[in-house]
Amino acid sequence: MKIAVCVSGGGTNLQAIIDKIGSGEIHNTEIAVVISNNKNAYALERAAKAGIEGVCISPRDYETRDEFNKAFLEKLDSYNVDLVVLAGFLVVIPPEMIRKYVNRIINIHPSLIPSFCGTGYYGLKVHEGALARGVKVTGATCHFVDEGTDTGPIILQKAVEVLDDDTPETLQRRVMEQAEWIIMPRAIDLIARNRIEVTDGKVKILEA
Repeated sequence: MKIAVCVSGGGTNLQAIIDKIGSGEIHNTEIAVVISNNKNAYALERAAKAGIEGVCISPRDYETRDEFNKAFLEKLDSYNVDLVVLAGFLVVIPPEMIRKYVNRIINIHPSLIPSFCGTGYYGLKVHEGALARGVKVTGATCHFVDEGTDTGPIILQKAVEVLDDDTPETLQRRVMEQAEWIIMPRAIDLIARNRIEVTDGKVKILEA
């Protein structure tokens, strides 16, 4: 299975995927390309170190959003990937791309959807919201992408305890380490091994 990984920043989830392909925990999978909207994203350096092609396509380089969307989709299509992985990609995915890649785009979100998700909930804002509400458990969700925001079929979720002295930054780190870096590689592996079935907006994981 060939995948494209889309990133905007440091690329910690990308690194988790690279590492688990290397260790054999993700089967039958290669990263064909890493695409970033930010030419300074450290994720592109991670890709280079791993010998993976990295490209930057930024909305800033196009006069209109439609032009960017067209260029982005053309670039992605050129790699003939089976799966698109959004690993901290802070760009709205073009609707035509979602239609073309139905149940072939996955995203990681740092909360237990449907809590603290949707428009405006990204990055530290998710963890600020969780702490402000006083929840005792948070976590991460890996889901397919549809035309809503964080509304696609849920593949995997993992809970993480919230500690009394947490800050948004400490909580963000723990959610990454204890949930994101575990469930996103696992979701990719399940898809690569044809263990995922989507029916009526719900995911069923098939036993080996």
